[in-house]
Amino acid sequence: MANQAMDDKQYNLLSVLYHASQGAETIDKYLEDAQKAGDQEMTQFLQTVQQQYVQLAQQGKQLLKQRLQ
Repeated sequence: MANQAMDDKQYNLLSVLYHASQGAETIDKYLEDAQKAGDQEMTQFLQTVQQQYVQLAQQGKQLLKQRLQ
């Protein structure tokens, strides 16, 4: 049972890391659309969202690294 809980925690961390990375990548398309439309407010918002995704992905990588040592 303890091994299963450990596996679940690792899977959850990897899943969050994956989704944060995917979110940051997906925002690229939305940013391109906002920039083409000349929508500065949307561009700034999307840049903020993307930065948050990147930060979360970096934190997840750091946590994963710590747990694998």
